[in-house]
Amino acid sequence: MKRIFYLYIGFLLTLLLLLTACGSNVGPSSALAKEAFAGDPATGQTLFMSTCAACHGPDGQGLPGLGKNLVSSEFVASTSDQELVDFIKVGRGPDDPLNTTGVTMPAKGGRSSLSDEDLFNIVAYIRYYP
Repeated sequence: MKRIFYLYIGFLLTLLLLLTACGSNVGPSSALAKEAFAGDPATGQTLFMSTCAACHGPDGQGLPGLGKNLVSSEFVASTSDQELVDFIKVGRGPDDPLNTTGVTMPAKGGRSSLSDEDLFNIVAYIRYYP
């Protein structure tokens, strides 16, 4: 089952790259994302899938009782890349008044080995959702 999932993700990534190369309308979904990316969305996708997708879903649309929808998030859309990276570095505890899920978002998604460059790549991927 996992193999099928990874094959599907690989197919989607290949399709996305082909569409981008062909000049399709696939691209940034928020006003902030229309500026130059500070990171690489393709690298960010790999990192997102291995770190963030467990709570935010493989499509970034959130999972009930876990992570919020990142695709339509006003917080994501209204926050600069640097501010998002700074937020991901720290995370959000369940006692934070802005935490509406009651679930902890661990610093760096629980992966302390992520560098600033990795986080900027993840942010670029989050902003790249069509």
